[in-house]
Amino acid sequence: MLNEKAILEGKIKNHARLNFDILDGMVDWVRVIDNSGVVIYANQPMKEALGNDIIGRRCYRVLGKCKACDRCITQTTISTGIISEKEEHIGDRIFAVKSSPVKDLEGNNYAAVEVFRDVTKERKLEKELKKKNKKMNKDLSFARTLQKRVLPKKGVYDNIEVDYMYKPCEMLSGDIFDIFHIDDNHIGFYIADVVGHGVTASMMTMFVKQTMKVIKKDTLSPSETLEKLHKEFLDLKLEYDKYFTIFYGVLDKRDNTLKYVNGGHNSIPILFNKNKVELLETRGYPISYLFDSVSYDEKIAKLNKNDKLLFYTDGIIECRNRDNEQFGIERLLDIVKKDDGDIIDNIKSYVDEFIYGEHDDDLAIFTIEVKE
Repeated sequence: MLNEKAILEGKIKNHARLNFDILDGMVDWVRVIDNSGVVIYANQPMKEALGNDIIGRRCYRVLGKCKACDRCITQTTISTGIISEKEEHIGDRIFAVKSSPVKDLEGNNYAAVEVFRDVTKERKLEKELKKKNKKMNKDLSFARTLQKRVLPKKGVYDNIEVDYMYKPCEMLSGDIFDIFHIDDNHIGFYIADVVGHGVTASMMTMFVKQTMKVIKKDTLSPSETLEKLHKEFLDLKLEYDKYFTIFYGVLDKRDNTLKYVNGGHNSIPILFNKNKVELLETRGYPISYLFDSVSYDEKIAKLNKNDKLLFYTDGIIECRNRDNEQFGIERLLDIVKKDDGDIIDNIKSYVDEFIYGEHDDDLAIFTIEVKE
């Protein structure tokens, strides 16, 4: 019986040391400061780092300071009983410090226990990340400016007038459109929508623009142009989930005859004036790795003075309202049929009023009006 009692007392004595053993075994520094700002306890890791003589010294002097901190979380904790936090620079290291109240038997705050966690590596990583983000944002801003500047100029191109709205959902867009002279008698124009958004999609738009710029010199046939574009795309050897849609037309200025093809572009262009509204419907495959070769059926439309062509991407017709309804082609056609004022401003106003929440797709509207 006496032997069991001795064993029990030994265990209790060992347990009494347990808290100190735990604190001394921590990687973090731990100290206790009384209400006069004097260190009354420090664990072994803190003593090894700052010296064994830190007990009985002012809290700020232990950290190598000559005066008390402007924001003393110790006094805040003791006076309010609220846990306080801040960061402390000690030498070339950065610590996250958390101060918690220590209560006496009557529940009064008489000291604060502070835990110092070394966050130097994390803060250096954050600083480096911010630096890289700043550079990346600068690069993205430049890319955004460049992407906007490669868009065609608004205004008159011989006998047609061009206008547009271009609104990426992110800093960079996957929508691209262009108009250009092919020769003295023909003008080409297209609108394309690359899958996805952001940097990857924007790089693809540059491929479309540059390739179309080269191909336009080779043929007046819209179908042959897209077949060549598809072949150039296959040569890139990208992943199978990369593709884009495109609608391309060639206008003969001599008689305003329009030849056009559709490369999977589900946002069907609209031909309209005050007396008619017509969809330029024709089918065709998108520019994709799913097909080794493609062919396109050309269609022809005769344009007259004051006729307008409206090109757009699916960010317009697929935006949704609060009830999860799509804007849809019918709403767009209703706006076109009214032909009331600036068609681009009207569409933008209707879409802005219709849409609910943040728009998650690029918006592009491109119009052509025959002037003579």
